[in-house]
Amino acid sequence: MAPLYVVEQGAKIRKERRRLVVEKDDQPLQTIPLIKIDQVLIFGNVGITTPALTWLMSQDIEVVFCDRHGRYKGRVVGPTGGHSQLRRLQYRRVDTPAFALNTARAIVKAKIHNSRTMLRRYRRKLDNPQLDGPVERLQALAHRADRVQTVNSLLGVEGIAAAVYFEALPHLFKHNHWRFSKRIRRPPTDPINVLLSFGYTLLARQMEAAVERVGLDPYLGCLHADSYNRPSMALDITEEFRSIVTDSVVLRCINSGLITPDNFSPQPNPERPLLLDDAGRNRFIQEFEARLAVTFTHPALNQKVTYRRCFELQARDMARAIQADGLYQPFTVR
Repeated sequence: MAPLYVVEQGAKIRKERRRLVVEKDDQPLQTIPLIKIDQVLIFGNVGITTPALTWLMSQDIEVVFCDRHGRYKGRVVGPTGGHSQLRRLQYRRVDTPAFALNTARAIVKAKIHNSRTMLRRYRRKLDNPQLDGPVERLQALAHRADRVQTVNSLLGVEGIAAAVYFEALPHLFKHNHWRFSKRIRRPPTDPINVLLSFGYTLLARQMEAAVERVGLDPYLGCLHADSYNRPSMALDITEEFRSIVTDSVVLRCINSGLITPDNFSPQPNPERPLLLDDAGRNRFIQEFEARLAVTFTHPALNQKVTYRRCFELQARDMARAIQADGLYQPFTVR
């Protein structure tokens, strides 16, 4: 199964027997059997009928709403499962300083490791010695993460590592018409930041669904602070996959010419100064889904999995760590 993305402005989703029909101006665009859908993502001015929405909720299929440009707005889910015992344990564990610190440390070290692995791969691929320095600095920061004694200090290490990684990111571009100086989130002001923000939104929604499927509360984590409407646990686990999933998709899109600067247009709105057009957004979604479907051997389990399956495996390992009061085992690539 896979998510259904509906990005055609003015389209409508309706139910027809055990299928979803996406149509516009009374003309069908897609007809998808329920058995092939595990999530519906709606972008912008797309309608959905009440029978379709209630049917999806009854089948435990979430509906995620974003604006036309990918900014998350909210989600609709059916009744949550009976996982009260696991969630009660989760609430106790994340309030235990040692558990919270050890879990956050494992996540930060995995994020740094995977970011460093990305740079090392491109160092070999592009034969670019300018990446040697950032690779070494990330290694030193991973060791530093082992020594800090508070989550706040760990966040400081993570922030420095992110700055080192993003400073090196332009060295991974094959074409010099792309400009990127640093990570800018709200709002993204250049094409690379627009793609990163869009990809991180898609990734976080996938992880939030995986965390909820295993019975955890997605809003209570160890690394990210509690905040209204912030799925902290989902964002915690997302950190391990940012570089190897989203950043990998961004690099493929720009280095292969699948998305070009012509797909972006400046806007007078200061809250959204640069927009990715429909063609670029659709292509990015296509490549993102292709990345999630890649099959590889899980380094810890020695089993063939996809990244989509790996998300749920990591959520299950978090549940295991919570139940056993043990150490969470993050996902790292070789």
